[in-house]
Amino acid sequence: MAKNTICVWYDKDAEAAANFYAATFPDSAVGAVIRAPGDYPSGQQGDVLVVEFTVAGVACIGLNGGSTFKHSEAFSFQIATDDQQETDRYWNAIVGNGGQESECGWCKDKWGISWQITPRVLTEALALGGDQAKRAFEAMMTMRKIDVATIEAARRG
Repeated sequence: MAKNTICVWYDKDAEAAANFYAATFPDSAVGAVIRAPGDYPSGQQGDVLVVEFTVAGVACIGLNGGSTFKHSEAFSFQIATDDQQETDRYWNAIVGNGGQESECGWCKDKWGISWQITPRVLTEALALGGDQAKRAFEAMMTMRKIDVATIEAARRG
């Protein structure tokens, strides 16, 4: 396990989520699956308690902690994409697997985890500042899934 690991709380489906992420994103994998050595408030001995996994190179653990805590947009994974095809692939995988669309390149997977599927062209435009950033930002504000061609056109003015 990495020295610094993101812990993501799940009701009971950490293993299913980890398997989905590993199948969807490159440089992702499922590691150890740790089962509860005894009963606990939201589960029983032998239930999957913790799953070690990697998402796009980021070390995580999924904790099956029960329904006490809910996810919010205060935590999200941000995936930088190189083109529309890659943007579509990740967006469609998340939304098409029981997820939900949101605004400005955000969506949620079926476990309630927020994702930002962000084309690099958008990030680069915003980092430039000035009129290019303003036009790209205004275009983004009208979108759910980011349309790369529209962002590129907005950058050019």
